Amino acid sequence: MPKDSSIKHVLIIGSGPIVIGQACEFDYAGSQASRSLREEGITVTLINSNPATIMTDPVTADNVYLLPLEKKSIVQILKDHPDIDAVLPTMGGQTALNLAIDCEKGGVWAKYGVNMIGVDIDAIDTAENREKFKALMEKIGVGVCKGGTATSFLQGKEIAQEIGFPLIIRASYTLGGAGGAFVETEDEFEKALVAGLQASPVHEVLIEQSIIGWKEYELEVMRDNIGNMIVICSIENFDPMGVHTGDSITVAPAMTLPDTTYQRMRNFAITMMNSIGNFAGGCNVQFSVSPDNSEIIGIEINPRVSRSSALASKATGYPIAKVAAKLAIGYNLDELKNSITGTTSAFFEPTIDYVIVKVPRWNFDKFKGADRRLGLSMKSVGEVMGIGRNFQEALQKACQSLEIKRNGLGADGKELRNQDEILYSLANPSWNRLFHVYDAFKLGISFRTIQDLTKIDKWFLKQIEELIHLEKEIEKYKLDTIPLEVMDLAKRKGYADRQIAHLLDCLESEVFDKRYKEMGIKRVYKLVDTCAAEFEAKTPYYYSSFGSENESVKSDRKKVVVLGSGPNRVGQGIEFDYSCVHGVLAAKECGYETIMINCNPETVSTDFDIADKLYFEPVFWEHIYEIILHEQPEGVIVQLGGQTALKLAEKMEKYGIKIIGTSFEALDLAEDRGRFSALLKDLDVPYPEFGTIHNTDEALELCKTIGFPLLVRPSYVLGGQGMKIVINEKELEQHVVTVLKDIPNNEILLDHFLEGAIEAEADAICDGENVYIIGIMQHIEPAGIHSGDSYAVLPPYNLGDLVIRQIETYTEKIALALKTVGLINIQFAIKNDKVYIIEANPRASRTVPFICKAYREPYVNYAVKVMLGEKKVTDFEFKPYKKGYAIKEPVFSFHKFPKVNKELGPEMKSTGEAIYFIDDLMDDYFLKIYAERNLYLSR
Repeated sequence: MPKDSSIKHVLIIGSGPIVIGQACEFDYAGSQASRSLREEGITVTLINSNPATIMTDPVTADNVYLLPLEKKSIVQILKDHPDIDAVLPTMGGQTALNLAIDCEKGGVWAKYGVNMIGVDIDAIDTAENREKFKALMEKIGVGVCKGGTATSFLQGKEIAQEIGFPLIIRASYTLGGAGGAFVETEDEFEKALVAGLQASPVHEVLIEQSIIGWKEYELEVMRDNIGNMIVICSIENFDPMGVHTGDSITVAPAMTLPDTTYQRMRNFAITMMNSIGNFAGGCNVQFSVSPDNSEIIGIEINPRVSRSSALASKATGYPIAKVAAKLAIGYNLDELKNSITGTTSAFFEPTIDYVIVKVPRWNFDKFKGADRRLGLSMKSVGEVMGIGRNFQEALQKACQSLEIKRNGLGADGKELRNQDEILYSLANPSWNRLFHVYDAFKLGISFRTIQDLTKIDKWFLKQIEELIHLEKEIEKYKLDTIPLEVMDLAKRKGYADRQIAHLLDCLESEVFDKRYKEMGIKRVYKLVDTCAAEFEAKTPYYYSSFGSENESVKSDRKKVVVLGSGPNRVGQGIEFDYSCVHGVLAAKECGYETIMINCNPETVSTDFDIADKLYFEPVFWEHIYEIILHEQPEGVIVQLGGQTALKLAEKMEKYGIKIIGTSFEALDLAEDRGRFSALLKDLDVPYPEFGTIHNTDEALELCKTIGFPLLVRPSYVLGGQGMKIVINEKELEQHVVTVLKDIPNNEILLDHFLEGAIEAEADAICDGENVYIIGIMQHIEPAGIHSGDSYAVLPPYNLGDLVIRQIETYTEKIALALKTVGLINIQFAIKNDKVYIIEANPRASRTVPFICKAYREPYVNYAVKVMLGEKKVTDFEFKPYKKGYAIKEPVFSFHKFPKVNKELGPEMKSTGEAIYFIDDLMDDYFLKIYAERNLYLSR
């Protein structure tokens, strides 16, 4: 049927601040849904408390409410917009669904005449109520684990006694597997049962037989109002049952699934969807398959857009959230067009002729004392996706995307060689087990032992073993003797020039010259077209491989490359993707063809219709350089993609590639702690007494001059990595040794720590001649807590005119001295009304999106036009600041690491942020957080 013409105005509920288990994949879904509805002439109002995302930007919706995700905020919006006639709650993860259900139970939707669309509440209840789900599966003939539901400690013990150990505990209505556990013995059980009952908002757990070691699969399915269904993507977990899907390496399409088993699984998925309710939209169905007899068990069903939906969308090019939004307003699948081809129907199952590998990204280094073993509760903070013509190529590209100082899967001299440590890692999965599987083969541990310990499918292990054999073949040669066919095979299997250089004992640049210039082995670019090239694709969405046919046609237009920020992690999150998207939009407005390079499947920057061309590639030198050689852009924007993009600026400079905006020299000067402090001295700008050191002897000598307490700060890091306050020589020596172990050859700055100082920061736009400060924020916590972990208030709440004037003067001086063209962020410490400079970052900062949202000005758009030389700062008419204050509220995910202290210090630990507006400083919210400002300060 055609769309429901009675729907004129839709409310979309977002997912709130980013936490482990619910990240920016839901902001991607909400953004896509909003654009999809507006295409239909529908007004969109959006609520979300996350200021860091493009979802909450005016470009996304007609009305954006940056309010807490709670019932009273919904009521306020419905009063402001009485014409809202529908709410779409399936795009904001568990948070949005829970809020919608809360409003339903409270009679809010009925009172204001709002219909819920795209969701069936009974279906959600059945899917999330473990007992109902189990009963329904048994009724329709889908296998389930033996078990039962407990709402009390006593019930739980009775069920466990009946099933026997080992078993699994799953908490109802939780996010990212929170409250879940594998239990081997009775001693572990009681503690895990209590934790599960407490984690569940309805204090209910499902206790089941353990199927650890079974294979795990997901099907991403679309369903319309009349029951048409298509499978968008099959996804296979590289890791067997026992690791949460969000923490598992996943592969699409499924590699080891026999067609007969797949067809049974597909039929089960359709039966499950039909049985739980009549809903239209995306749905994720998870199964487990016995490796012994192909018995299939239904694990769970999510009748909404899920974490896997973003991955499946990017993997296939099929825009799940966009289509789901159209189905929610009444369309059926056969009435919609395929966005990629523009001619074929959306009612078809995508076919892909390449392989996708997703690898999660963890940040255990930020959570000292955390249990690093992976299990039922998700612990990763982000993910990357590699696309290749074969599994090995996709896997290597994913590993190159992770930014964990590896050049791919092995072949970089960083192998673990301790047999006992490797065997423990294989049996106890953690973030680096994939690398240890490689190490095990390289060390000569038997295939049978590796398979017995990991339970990873033999096909995947064989693929990794093959790489070891290839490396042994490569090592037989030198650069001048390696045959063309061996070099070609290595590149087709995803090896980076840097890895081949390691194996041949030569330089990366020498390998590049040999294979690219001499042998003619160059990357070609293939389209992600959803139909295995059966129909012409209209959307320029590419990945690289090696072969003969290049599908990326270079245009004659002037073009600019925007480097993305790679995987989310603590210290570099969605706020940089926000800046990248605005960078693309601004460059388009200036008439440039825009080229986006990024490898993060969760984000809006990797949506195929944001930039003129999307290259879904690692933000890794070799990949970027070949795209630049192919496209010949006017230049590259590096200052929007956080440390990921900035780290490539030196290579750009060396290879004569134009950096748009602030020069590499200025970027490098600001990053080099010693040179930057020398610049401040020349400018007569105050800074804490400092010195630079390269080893412990220099540190122990310097501390006598500067005096304790000292702030130890490595150069060229993000999110306060390796920063620590030390109060004596023993602590200083220990920490310098740790830093140099983690970041060899780093120049370390020792600052005299200004104890009890107030911290503030300023963001500004500079065109090399004029400076405009877009915002000054005052931190609520004292100096010593990383700015990303601090509550911060815009504008400042009690600095006084004298201090503000110093901040303004120093910001202007530093921006001009660095010859900044674009954005700059400067951080200050204030003591006894004297302002000291902590650091300057001539790039987009973590706080820029927050200021854009608080003041409702597109500052990134302005900055990019300045960077491109299209505008001067003086060309813009900046609006006067609004009254009141905006508070940046850091959000933490400590609940995932119960053994970790919640103390805060110079190294950032928050995973997301929210924004909260107040009219004056007597607001109860402000008074509470101000009273608690010293609570978690640590070293």
